[in-house]
Amino acid sequence: MRVALRFASVAPLLLGLTGCLNLFGFGGDAENAVPPAERQLPASTQAMLAIKGMRSDAPIFIRIFKEESELEVWKFRDGRFQHFRTYPICAWSGTLGPKIQTGDKQAPEGFYTVTRGQMNPRSNFYLAFNLGYPNVHDQANGHTGSALMVHGNCKSAGCYAMTDAYIEEIYILAREAFDAGQTKFHVQAFPFRMTAANMAKHSDNPWYPFWLRLKEGYDSFEITGKPPLVKVCGKQYQVNVQFPGLPGDPAPDGPCPIFAKVDPRMLPGIDGVPQTLLANLNRAQGAGQQASPSVAMATMAPQPPMRSFTPSYAQPAATFSNAQQPSETGSLASMSASPVIRTPASKAMSIASMQATQPGWSQTSGAAPASGEGFAARIESQGSTPPVRYEFGSTSMQAPAPTPDPGALQKTNRSGKGGKLASQPDRVEDTPAPPIMLGYTQR
Repeated sequence: MRVALRFASVAPLLLGLTGCLNLFGFGGDAENAVPPAERQLPASTQAMLAIKGMRSDAPIFIRIFKEESELEVWKFRDGRFQHFRTYPICAWSGTLGPKIQTGDKQAPEGFYTVTRGQMNPRSNFYLAFNLGYPNVHDQANGHTGSALMVHGNCKSAGCYAMTDAYIEEIYILAREAFDAGQTKFHVQAFPFRMTAANMAKHSDNPWYPFWLRLKEGYDSFEITGKPPLVKVCGKQYQVNVQFPGLPGDPAPDGPCPIFAKVDPRMLPGIDGVPQTLLANLNRAQGAGQQASPSVAMATMAPQPPMRSFTPSYAQPAATFSNAQQPSETGSLASMSASPVIRTPASKAMSIASMQATQPGWSQTSGAAPASGEGFAARIESQGSTPPVRYEFGSTSMQAPAPTPDPGALQKTNRSGKGGKLASQPDRVEDTPAPPIMLGYTQR
């Protein structure tokens, strides 16, 4: 009886001592005590960064592909963005095509930017960042909606949903880039990998003219490894253009004035990355910094079941038909915890005068111009006559687009559809000044 009474009197003291120990980090689950948004990268991810010669706080760039259900993370290294990892998207809703209005359950497509203020460490879906929809292009076309995110919890109603583990890693990589000085990062959301074969496969889609504009940005990044310069006029995306004589940008919903089409390889700097940060990164990489022993030892840690491939941009699209697919392809299809959420497709709505049924539309008007010596300016028509293409100071001809191979190997994914994989580009040597050619809008 006395022993029981003594234990009863001491028990509250023991419980209080346990709480104090947990408060000061002794005992308990220390990892779970740290909020997800404040955690460090796992050892395996740090090891992968070290293997690829990347820094966790280097600037970040993201690409999203609906049909393939994939999200790519790129990190800045050696003067351009280099591919780091490809993460499977757990769920996205709607169909191929942009978001038009509130309630259509469509995931956005287009060019977006994310600032630190758009990061949400206390999301109802674990962690999230806001894509920035509607952007200037969406607003010019009267598109409505809000709170379109990339988040966790593997459920989607107009957003791109990841597993909690994947969104945590992506969130930390973005947080580290912001802490190092990046002011915003770019997100390119595409309906599919915009290879020549995929474009041909979807050429009868009513959104094909809109996708031609997106392809200009896709091609520009694949060539340069840098986000393209994107403007909006005539309610359409204009990629890698400048407007001589204008103090600022033209009205997004007004006609396009005289513009200059610039070679994307010659564009100085990177939008969202201060010049001082770029200089520090180049200086650190030039010094040949080596990974610390602790990071090197982390290479022995087991890697997460994610594919990391190196895209190749220098080869013609036709060469991908014989490409060997990664051995992990089969496992990717079973990695998501829930299927892709689908809703009945709503009737496609036009973006300004971009419907495929518009008279006089030329499917080649949105193609990216040649660069270098054969760099050409376009004269685009917004009327009923097809656009006319002129080349200045050159007799070079553009190579015809390669014929898609119907037997090309396709990659399986969560949606049951396929898409080509690309590989790593050869580095393009920097040259000092951008050649500029004038293009004129014919009304």
